[in-house]
Amino acid sequence: MSPSTSPRFFTEREVARHSTKDSCWVLLGTRVYDVTAFLRMHPGGEALIRSRAGKDLTQVMEGPPHRHSPNARRWLEQYYIGELDRESGAEEVQTLRVRKKASEEAEEKSAEKTSKVEDEDENSPYKLCSSVDLDKDLVDWRKPLAWQVGNLREKYDAWVHQPVDKPIRLFGNPFMEAATKTSWYWVPIVWLPIVFYLSWHCYTTLAQGNTRIELTSDFSIPIPKHVFPVLFMIGWFLWTFIEYCIHRFVFHMKPPAHNYYLITLHFLLHGQHHKSPYDGSRLVFPPGLASIVVGLFYMSLCKMLPETISVSVFVGGLGGYVVYDMIHYYLHYGSPKRGSYLYSLKAYHVKHHFEHQRSGFGITTTFWDHPFNTVIPDEKF
Repeated sequence: MSPSTSPRFFTEREVARHSTKDSCWVLLGTRVYDVTAFLRMHPGGEALIRSRAGKDLTQVMEGPPHRHSPNARRWLEQYYIGELDRESGAEEVQTLRVRKKASEEAEEKSAEKTSKVEDEDENSPYKLCSSVDLDKDLVDWRKPLAWQVGNLREKYDAWVHQPVDKPIRLFGNPFMEAATKTSWYWVPIVWLPIVFYLSWHCYTTLAQGNTRIELTSDFSIPIPKHVFPVLFMIGWFLWTFIEYCIHRFVFHMKPPAHNYYLITLHFLLHGQHHKSPYDGSRLVFPPGLASIVVGLFYMSLCKMLPETISVSVFVGGLGGYVVYDMIHYYLHYGSPKRGSYLYSLKAYHVKHHFEHQRSGFGITTTFWDHPFNTVIPDEKF
């Protein structure tokens, strides 16, 4: 709701009626929020937030067991729709209806005035999301953001870690913009055929019994076909380390405040994901960008190991990458069963986005966070 419009007023009975997955409202004091769009995103799962539909979340937000971060509270404000009138009795319902209708008419007039804003036509995805305060935000959301963020300088780090529920437009050129977006299903479509083919190739090659590791000029060890699953899992394990290192040391580098180009690069690589964590078109790697990392991984293994063994390890790493991208997408949009492994990963990753941006870099596993001392403290949701 725009801050310039008058708030709507609701009775307690009206709020209580909205307690389904199709319409879920909650209260924070006297403030009313429509969190329907957030149900599947909630780290505690859809059922948890639905069980509190129509109720006051003040105590829940404060904790225990979990005290919600300032970013979580700021995120909730995007779903604000009006105020609760606790003193309204049955005889005042009609009055509230009149006030509500008047406020709706005022909003319609306001919407007509802003409908001609540049770059936001009738079918724009921006209209599906909560609005950003265009007058107070540090960037102009009506223009591409890629060339603006570098000018934020010392304000960039704080700004980029204040998430919003709004798609980001990076470039004005439609072709450049399209190249930055990838639907989740392109990851398995592009990479799984390669994983299956190379797995078959490596297994059949090992089955011929000609693959050996030479330890000295006179001594070598044969590698039978049943070792392939072991090599595959070694590659998968190596990928989890690469995943951690890329996320921590590349995606979460802190660009110097005076360097426009490094700030812009950081935003393009990962900053835009933290600013808009539920932009579904930018949750997986574009195949072109991913192929650079995949290629470097392949060449490194070929330098160190015999051909068939290096490819066996490589295909395991490639399989691990595919699982990584699919899990990352699911952690943002899925609703895993409470108590499951994916449930704990979702809670862990959401805390990384909203509260612990300098820790919790593991996506498919939290294993590497332990030796590198970047584990997010365990909390219950």
